[in-house]
Amino acid sequence: MKTTIILSAIILFLCAITACEDKDYPAGLQEYDNHYYIAYVPYNNSKVTVNRNQTGLVKFPVQFHSAFVRNYDAVGMYTLNTTGIASPALPGQDFNIVDKNGNIIQPVDGKYSMTFPQAKKVRDTIYVKLLNNTLPGTRTIEINLIENVTSEYSVDTMSTAFKRPLEIR
Repeated sequence: MKTTIILSAIILFLCAITACEDKDYPAGLQEYDNHYYIAYVPYNNSKVTVNRNQTGLVKFPVQFHSAFVRNYDAVGMYTLNTTGIASPALPGQDFNIVDKNGNIIQPVDGKYSMTFPQAKKVRDTIYVKLLNNTLPGTRTIEINLIENVTSEYSVDTMSTAFKRPLEIR
């Protein structure tokens, strides 16, 4: 019993002196203060399969990762990729990239954008409207999040959640 009391006292004493240690940890490296990440949710690159006659919008949630609020809007970018796809789905024929109201979004230099006001951590969505193309066969497209580097900030991607293959049957 006496040994248990002594060991308990020693442990309490050690806990007390280590808990009071005051360290001044750095806030982080300045070059990463304006570096953000976007990624698909869930955090993977898995394929999504849909029927061509689906009438509702196909939704791809995207998470914008930020620890700060800024005086500028950060812009994430994405593009459509058909490289290595034998039967690619084509915009305007098989699907359109649209806003939440179904209005067609046109790319600029092949890139679509998502704006994150004040660079706040937030979740947004990429919307795809299927056009019920009657041509037979399965078609696929990859919607890839891509890096966007400006003089004010960088929006980067995560290797485990940067592409979303969409298979239209």
